[in-house]
Amino acid sequence: MRLLSPLDQLFGAADHFLRSIATTPPSRRAYPAKGMDEPSLSDEERKLSTALMRVNHSGEVAAQALYQGQSMTAASPETVRLLKEAAAEETDHLNWTAQRIQALGGRPSLLAPIWYAGAFALGAIAGRMGDRVSLGFLAETERQVEQHLMQHMERLPAADEASRAVVAQMREDENKHMQTALGEGAADLPRPVQLAMRASGGLMTRIAHYL
Repeated sequence: MRLLSPLDQLFGAADHFLRSIATTPPSRRAYPAKGMDEPSLSDEERKLSTALMRVNHSGEVAAQALYQGQSMTAASPETVRLLKEAAAEETDHLNWTAQRIQALGGRPSLLAPIWYAGAFALGAIAGRMGDRVSLGFLAETERQVEQHLMQHMERLPAADEASRAVVAQMREDENKHMQTALGEGAADLPRPVQLAMRASGGLMTRIAHYL
């Protein structure tokens, strides 16, 4: 794998930021809700589905940034490859959640640039701490996201099968990413770090629900 110069990496990071925030990146895989009829939802149900999918979209923006930051500072080409593979599937999630928000008549979080910036910085720091720690961040992130998606499956209106199909596939992918990272020797993060990650994720979730 050819190493990029710091300037090339900077331009690449800027391009990735713009593609994640200002556009809807294309999906490599079929949209999980493709062909499904739009459900008949009450105003309250539609509002809830929109808010939950906005939270999920915000999480995917943060995931893109986290893995971008990690891949820029990772020590080994193999770890970079794993991070980029995970990021590619997260790009599918970014596309799917954006599609679902649009179908529901909603909008993404107004604070998406902040979610991206914070996660990018965290990823860059994690990458500097070594590949095992970086993979540990990947595994813990995916573990917490999977739990979060399980909660959303419980909260989404039963009639909103389209949103449920998207979330179900996302959950399956997140679990796969976690298992891959663990299989590659991901370090167990200290409990305080896990709690800090959970707290920051919870803060983003509460804010993105409305903004």
